[in-house]
Amino acid sequence: MNVLAIGAHPDDIEISCAGTLAKLVQAGHQVTICHASDGDKGHYRIPPEELIPIRQGEARQAGAIIGSEVISLGMRDGIILADHEGNRTIFIDLLCRVQPDMVITHAPNDYMPDHVAVNKLVFDTTFLATLPGASKLYPNAGKVPSLYYMDNLSGIDFQPTLYVDITETFATKAEMLKQHQSQLVWLKEHDNVDVLDMMETLGKFRGVQAGCKYAEGFIQHMAWTRPNAVRFPV
Repeated sequence: MNVLAIGAHPDDIEISCAGTLAKLVQAGHQVTICHASDGDKGHYRIPPEELIPIRQGEARQAGAIIGSEVISLGMRDGIILADHEGNRTIFIDLLCRVQPDMVITHAPNDYMPDHVAVNKLVFDTTFLATLPGASKLYPNAGKVPSLYYMDNLSGIDFQPTLYVDITETFATKAEMLKQHQSQLVWLKEHDNVDVLDMMETLGKFRGVQAGCKYAEGFIQHMAWTRPNAVRFPV
């Protein structure tokens, strides 16, 4: 099975669903990690032209831990627009290239515009990519993939419909997130958050709900053709 995890920025996927992705890889599934933006504004002192290659390197290092390809769509922080035809084309090309059976992305009520825009782009293009001639570069997607929303950063107004026990892969998740050193600094300075501690706290909280030590929560998008035959295999 092909699984595509799409976040707005490098590190979003690691924070919210890397434990599940590690389990999927262990189970023999193909996992591709994608971030829409290069993360050019994610530091107070490092200028964008220096920060972009740093963040790309961090993302590749994180993906390499579980042997996943990492794709950057080359957008910029703060200008990921859901109703932009060019952005839709970029997302359609991604989906036609990867041919996913399952897609994981941000929830529609996430906390900032880039995350919400990615949610809308993913929802729209997971359908549009199946249409004839959808992409000029790749064959059209063979199916509308099942769609899952990963937890918000603090779990606010997010009620999972599915929990994945990540107790055995939590250390891997933490190691993947630690690769994003520039963002550990940024989130501390911009949001006064120790993101590693926050990630562990939310993992424990979802674990309490799920009856295990650490868990990640997801909401499956339920609409015609969306559930299909693909089931979460972890």
